[in-house]
Amino acid sequence: MVRDEDHGPLLDHGGRSLLGRLRPLLPLLPAAARVTRTLVYGLARSGLAAAAALEARGDEVVRVDRDNEDDLGLLLGVDLLVKSPGVPAERPLVVAARERGIPVWSEIELGWRLLAPHPFVGVTGTNGKTTTCELLGAIFRAASRPVVVAGNVGTPLSGVHAPENAWIVCEMSSFQLEDVHELACETFARYRDAKFRIFERARTHVVPRGLGLAGITFSADDALPAEPLMPGRHNRENAAAACVAARAAGVGDDAIAEALRTFPGVPHRLELIREREGVRWVNDSKATNTSAARRGVEAYDGSIRLILGGRAKGEDFAPFARDLPPNVVSIYLVGE
Repeated sequence: MVRDEDHGPLLDHGGRSLLGRLRPLLPLLPAAARVTRTLVYGLARSGLAAAAALEARGDEVVRVDRDNEDDLGLLLGVDLLVKSPGVPAERPLVVAARERGIPVWSEIELGWRLLAPHPFVGVTGTNGKTTTCELLGAIFRAASRPVVVAGNVGTPLSGVHAPENAWIVCEMSSFQLEDVHELACETFARYRDAKFRIFERARTHVVPRGLGLAGITFSADDALPAEPLMPGRHNRENAAAACVAARAAGVGDDAIAEALRTFPGVPHRLELIREREGVRWVNDSKATNTSAARRGVEAYDGSIRLILGGRAKGEDFAPFARDLPPNVVSIYLVGE
């Protein structure tokens, strides 16, 4: 799923009605291949999960972090390198591995291979991906379908232990699909290409209407089985995409409607903290770029007192300030 700037999400999905056309999300090596010595590069949450999963199946694991990443001798005898999302592709150890013909996988690819028998919904984007992942999880649960929501949303994919017949809803950032992140991208084209890697092996796509992309289209104006509990037009876009994906997976509209009516959203994203004497306190601190912040402001009609701050990420704030609606009566600035 992709939702960059002013567009809604793109959703790559597979379902019971589409299983004959479902293809892997990532470039394939033999899914059943076993390696005896794997180098795991990056020991944050996803790297530790990858190392544990590999050791659990009997592989020898070489763990690499900043303390020993300059030692190219660690590649001796290595059959596979698994790279954590935050490790740039340009690091000498990664470059040397590729030059020596050692396969380099992301943690997401490793997790997918370990869970290969399970049907997947892959979700990526700049804004909205976590909300849509969790909404899809709620829809599957409302339909009494076993489901695990994992990836960038919380649990590393390689750490998932899924029940038999469970669906996997996986959130993927750009630097899990490729070796880039928005802050590190040399060009927007590279960032876009990283996002669109999710479609490389899929034959069925759900895409926002009006973008000229091939696939099943959706928009925020689509008729839904029920109106979402979450506020905001952008959340209606997320709901429309999730609805189409769930239908493709064979979920009926009754279950979709139940989830839409009851799913409150996720923490820090238009999260209602308190309401007292007609005043609502809303936490939208996950709006870490101007596009997300603008959509949050547009979700409410009443008078808004807006608290903004954090890290600029190199964005130009002039368009955001110029386009603020008149119901924003005051702004309080904090952070950098």
